[in-house]
Amino acid sequence: MSNVSEAVILIAGQGSRLRGAGETLLKPIVPLHGRSLISYTLDGLCSAGITVVHFVVGYEGKRMMAEIKPLVPSGMSGSFIENPDWHRQNGISLLAAASRVREPFLLTMGDHLFDDAVLNRLLDNFDAGLLNVGIDRKLDSIFDLEDAMKVQTRKSRIAAIGKDLREYDAIDIGLFVCPLEIFDYLERAKSADGQNDCSLADGIRLMAMDDKVGIIDIGDSWWQDVDTAPMLKHAEGRMRERVFRLG
Repeated sequence: MSNVSEAVILIAGQGSRLRGAGETLLKPIVPLHGRSLISYTLDGLCSAGITVVHFVVGYEGKRMMAEIKPLVPSGMSGSFIENPDWHRQNGISLLAAASRVREPFLLTMGDHLFDDAVLNRLLDNFDAGLLNVGIDRKLDSIFDLEDAMKVQTRKSRIAAIGKDLREYDAIDIGLFVCPLEIFDYLERAKSADGQNDCSLADGIRLMAMDDKVGIIDIGDSWWQDVDTAPMLKHAEGRMRERVFRLG
C-alpha cells in the first residue's frame, strides 16, 4: 500500500483552447462520454487510495468550487486553494499549495485522463527522495506530439524537459509524485527571470540539474491530455473503445 494519501489538482487556468471564445462551460466540467472530465480523475485517485485532494482554483474560482464539490467521491475530502495570480504560469498555481500538503503528494492537472494502472504504477514505484515524473515512451501514440511536454532521459533520470526540445525520447504525462522540495525549486525559478513567474517545467528543469528528477515509464497504459477540441474528440473515441472492450 502506498503512503501517498494527498493529491493536488491544478485547475486555475481559463482553459480557453478547449472552451472556445465566448463559451462559458468550465474546462474540468466539460462532458466526456456522459460525465464531467474531472470525474474520471477523481475516481481514479479514489481507487488509488488518495483520501484528500487539494484543488487549486483561479479563473471563475467560486463557480469552479460550486461545480467541483458535488463531484468529490464519498470517502475523499476536497479542499480549495485560491490562486489570485491564476493568469500566470502553472508553477505559481502549485506554489499556492505549498503550505497545505505533506510529502510525498501526488500532482496532476484537471484536464488529463489516465488508466488506473498509470496511477498505481507511479504510487507503487516512486522514490521518496526524488521528484517522480510519469513518462510515456510510445511517441507514435501521442495525439498532438507538437504540443506535448517533451523529455530527454538519461538512465533513470530526466536530463532535459521542454515543449521545444529537438532531441527527446519520452513525453511528460502530467502526473507526478512530489517531495516538498519542489516548492523550493519553484521559488528559485520564480525569482530567476525577474518576472515573478514560473512554470512547473521550470522547477523540474532546476531539479534535474541537481539530479533530483526520476522517471516512471507507464509502459502500455493509456493517458490523454485534453487541451483542445480535437483532443477531446480523440479522448471520447478512446473512452468508447474502452467501454466496449470492458462491456
